[in-house]
Amino acid sequence: MSLPFSILTVTLLLLTTIATAQTPPSPPPPPNATCNGVFLSYTYIDGSKLPPDTTTPSTQPYRFHSTLQILNRAADELKSWRVFVGFQHDEYLVSASNAVIADGSVSLPGPVGNNGTVFAGFPNSDLKTAIETAGDVNQMSVLVDLIGTQFGVGSPAVPMPTNISLANDGFICPKPTMQGTRVMNVCCMKDLNAVTNDTVTDPFLPRQKGDLTIMYDVTRTYDSSYWAQVTIENHNALGRLDNWNLTWDWMRDEFINDIKGAYPYTRDSTACIFGPQGAYYKQTDFSTVLNCERRPTIIDLPLEMTNNTERGMIPFCCRNGTILPPTMDPSKSKSVFLLEVFKMPPDLNRSEIIPPQNFKISGRLNPDYKCGPPVRVSPTEFPDPSGLPGPTAVSSWQVVCNITQAKGSSPRCCVSFSAYYNESIIPCPTCACGCPSGTSSKTCSTTAPALFLPAQALLVPFDNRSLLSTAWASIQRRSVPNPLPCGDHCGVSLNWHLLTDYRGGWTARITLFNWDDTSFADWFVATEMDKTALGFEKAYSFNGTGVEINGVNNTIFMQGLPGLNYLVGEVDGKNPKRDPRVPGKQQSVISFTKKLTPGVNVAGGDGFPNKVFFNGEECALPSVLPTSGSSRTVSGIVFSVVVSFIIFLMLMQQH
Repeated sequence: MSLPFSILTVTLLLLTTIATAQTPPSPPPPPNATCNGVFLSYTYIDGSKLPPDTTTPSTQPYRFHSTLQILNRAADELKSWRVFVGFQHDEYLVSASNAVIADGSVSLPGPVGNNGTVFAGFPNSDLKTAIETAGDVNQMSVLVDLIGTQFGVGSPAVPMPTNISLANDGFICPKPTMQGTRVMNVCCMKDLNAVTNDTVTDPFLPRQKGDLTIMYDVTRTYDSSYWAQVTIENHNALGRLDNWNLTWDWMRDEFINDIKGAYPYTRDSTACIFGPQGAYYKQTDFSTVLNCERRPTIIDLPLEMTNNTERGMIPFCCRNGTILPPTMDPSKSKSVFLLEVFKMPPDLNRSEIIPPQNFKISGRLNPDYKCGPPVRVSPTEFPDPSGLPGPTAVSSWQVVCNITQAKGSSPRCCVSFSAYYNESIIPCPTCACGCPSGTSSKTCSTTAPALFLPAQALLVPFDNRSLLSTAWASIQRRSVPNPLPCGDHCGVSLNWHLLTDYRGGWTARITLFNWDDTSFADWFVATEMDKTALGFEKAYSFNGTGVEINGVNNTIFMQGLPGLNYLVGEVDGKNPKRDPRVPGKQQSVISFTKKLTPGVNVAGGDGFPNKVFFNGEECALPSVLPTSGSSRTVSGIVFSVVVSFIIFLMLMQQH
């Protein structure tokens, strides 16, 4: 009996071994299986070479097709998702499904560059959790299909980004991992140390702070149209806008039928007449429609339109596009206008309202603003003059814009330095505000340092300074480069002159020069002085005050006195055929005490600002300061710029 049992046992063991050998091993779990946060995955699908063929491999264009997946595996809903993709091959993005560029700087198709870009969800920007959807992946995740052009990476190489990460506040993303050569994954987790003022139960995200905010409040809604109030409000102590231009992208073929308190830069309904809008609204008279552009530009109305019954009569409208900082005048720190928007199928019901995307705002000689995507917030409650509860918006979206310095951009104003102990003016740096792209190296040098100037040269346009600057260099025994340095190309320049320095205090003189044809109303200057701002006493010809910014009291804010707050543009000289043009000019002496700043070395550098702003734009500063080691110094005698200029004109007449 034992023999058959042994044969049976061996047989069963053999069959089990064979079955085990034939059963394939279990596949590894998907990469997202262990992520209890927000899982991101970038996958390169395919690509191909594009014409034209180039002889330089780095400039050869290639088509690429990739996908970006965002999956919410966390316990909380992910509201208004934003994801950074570190493009690095001069990518030109043609399309992106279910997403838009978050900062408003690019409308697709458009470049996303070597610095990467941030995508925001559109039209659905929120990702729910597995708990509230019973694991419905369609509500928990989104797949963004990316198609575009990249340069320099052909098969078999794969054009992957440098990084992918969640750009929402309160998340930490580790370094992504590669799955082969075509897939990049990362799991982003909640930052337990992050401070937030929203709760899981809030139906809307809280309103955010920024240098400038734009509110898009829908006030009235109909099946095929709605009215919205747009409010642009400045919150930065030094930020401002002049002649503001506001642009955005309509995403659903909407068009602007009417506006009050502002106006489109271009009044054109051609796109509607020959587009789907004309086919649907067959009975509409499009001659009265204001704008049908996919990306319209809105501008403010002039002051005289304030009480116009057709276009004006809107509080905070009609200021010719000027939005002042709140430190200057809170009542002039915002602009408001109303617009009537017509919708297109399939959005024809009262509740279907989709805000425009890719907001961008700019001005003349103002800071650059970078705007985020519209974020749905709690409906705005409007005040009622009677004191009773006012009306509430149907829906509200907030766009937050912050001042930024674009890579490679140049300032638009500059500063020169001078002092009582040195006759030379240290001028604005060469090409401080950029040089024209076609500047020839034979015409002028873009790299040679600017030549020191005599005082009278400050009132002379740069093109007329060659004789003065070279003669002054000869007197000072300084070398003269050949070719001469290029100009600063700044529309506005300022001179900071250290006037006196005595035991109990010191004084400086600031002079503004406007080399543009256009004038500046309600101008302001802010100087940041880390060591001496606390000693500020008075600006004699300006209205000056010390202000605290971001908790630091190191800034002096100056503006023109009533009736003197207009910086005129450049005008012709008395004899245009002979005399150079004359800039608009404003000047004031500023006094400081040393009681609150003991130990300051005014002549050693503490008497010069470390930052200067004109109308919110940070100006370029000289790289060196005046020294007292010059062989030619003055003892207590400061030559007047105006008198010196008259002498210069007399010399020109003799020639």
